[in-house]
Amino acid sequence: MTNPTAAMLVIGDEILSGRTRDANMHYLAGQLAEAGITLAEVRIVADERDVIVNSVRALSDAYDTVFTSGGIGPTHDDITADCMAAAFHQRIDVRDDARAILQAHYDKAGTDLNEARLRMARIPENAALIENPVSAAPGFIIENVHVMAGVPSVFKAMVASVLPTLTGGAPLISKTFTVHRGEGDIAGPLGALAQAYPGLSMGSYPFQRDGKYGANIVVRGQDAALLDEAMAKLGEAFA
Repeated sequence: MTNPTAAMLVIGDEILSGRTRDANMHYLAGQLAEAGITLAEVRIVADERDVIVNSVRALSDAYDTVFTSGGIGPTHDDITADCMAAAFHQRIDVRDDARAILQAHYDKAGTDLNEARLRMARIPENAALIENPVSAAPGFIIENVHVMAGVPSVFKAMVASVLPTLTGGAPLISKTFTVHRGEGDIAGPLGALAQAYPGLSMGSYPFQRDGKYGANIVVRGQDAALLDEAMAKLGEAFA
């Protein structure tokens, strides 16, 4: 059985400029691997309406599930919600359910729910809300797209609420074999092993330590027994 597929759309000029290091992709990849969902593509795009709209349409058509991060805050450049509504031809406005969540949160904090904060209650009309236990402002699900915050703590909380609702497959198992030889020396035997185990993924990640070359060979798959067999063969090949 083939695992469900997913893609991620990371939205924000600050990521592309290098001012902010994206941690959400790394976190999501690990969570999806454990759930048996294959993260097959990640795109990082600027805060540009047409780019966001076209990208989310393409990813939504190509994969079972899409996750976005960034652009659902209170400032003028937070345009993700509007872009999602445009991509799926839905109306967007302040929704009573989202407003009630924000109102309760800011009342408790003794803070005014001003016009800027109210922008975070603008949700496409047919979207389902994603709970945000960290800062209250909800994400949302529109079609097969899960629209979530860019702040890592909030993103993680939203992933935790979304993952149990998705259908997964067999978890991806990963094991590492370290070889203290250069890649030029191991490429031939490693290639032959990769061909012998087409159901597994084998990747070589080189390093240099104390002036010596080596590589971490990472083997991934869903069949634990097959993975163990391949690891044993690696041990024989590079003993």
